[in-house]
Amino acid sequence: MAPVRLAVPTLALLLALCPGVLRAATQQELEESLTCQCGCGLTVHSCNHLQCPSGEPMKKEIAERLGRGEDKDTILAAFRTRYGEKVLSSPTFQGFNWLAWVTPFAAILAGSVGVVLVIRRWSRAVPPAPVAPAPAADDELRRRLARELADLDREA
Repeated sequence: MAPVRLAVPTLALLLALCPGVLRAATQQELEESLTCQCGCGLTVHSCNHLQCPSGEPMKKEIAERLGRGEDKDTILAAFRTRYGEKVLSSPTFQGFNWLAWVTPFAAILAGSVGVVLVIRRWSRAVPPAPVAPAPAADDELRRRLARELADLDREA
């Protein structure tokens, strides 16, 4: 009974991590993976130009390739060969493109570390102790003030 208890969660985990294993790519998934070449900057699926000269033929070709049983990677490779890497709606993890994936996270991490360091420095800063005047100097200042006030009273 114990192997069955372990097999069910393991199978569920594998299915969750590898959803593409049991099902083929859909038309919409492929259309969202490709950028329309008409200049709109949207994916083929989202292109809002009526009778788009780029998007409509791409949608038709995707449907034909899916009908022939080609998988997602083969179809994307064919479009990448024809249009170049710019046709992909997200950069690949190969070559220099990995920076496009890593840079935003590295910037957020560096900013967070900077904020934490600044806050720690501010919270650890010890305020200077107030300096109390020496008692002797305080008495002398009081006598001087009294003399000057007396001189003012005489002049007035």
